[in-house]
Amino acid sequence: MGRLILNLAVTLDGYIEGPKGEIDWLVKDENTDFGDILFDILEGVDTIFYGRKSYEAWGNYEPGEHAGTKLKEAYKLLHSKTKVVFSSSIKGDNSNAIFIHSDIREKVQKIKRETPGDIWVYGGGELIASLVNLGLINEYRLAVHPVILGEGKPLFRNIKMRTNLQLKATRSSSSGVVLLTYNTDMQG
Repeated sequence: MGRLILNLAVTLDGYIEGPKGEIDWLVKDENTDFGDILFDILEGVDTIFYGRKSYEAWGNYEPGEHAGTKLKEAYKLLHSKTKVVFSSSIKGDNSNAIFIHSDIREKVQKIKRETPGDIWVYGGGELIASLVNLGLINEYRLAVHPVILGEGKPLFRNIKMRTNLQLKATRSSSSGVVLLTYNTDMQG
């Protein structure tokens, strides 16, 4: 059975985007290649969940021709995964992505039962809130960046229920980014 894992970057004050959608606050670690980070995130992942806006912005993104080989290979691996898009306005596109627009709890539970590996919740604030409120996320991996924005798009918005978490691991980097990993006590 697949585990649903929320894995994304967040500022110290809890934002996933700046007020105009910017992500220029992401701290770069000069000792780490983003391709390596993407390979780490994708290890064990069979399926990726996107909200509509995240999918439109990043679901079919390809690194530029001057990008490193490792980054290009990481995106090739990413695009080999099953993609599931949650949208009430788009029912499909010309890709192999699966589009879900209703019965989220039942469809996610079915995907979890049928997926041998992990499922990465790539993002989308509304999707994240829905999955948290339905008690479907099994693990939270948050890369907390040493930046305070003061405003923007919060990671957790419109959460309707308490979710108790157990700290599984912490890891810090020389850049000041701290990776926090929590498990939930929900079986979703």
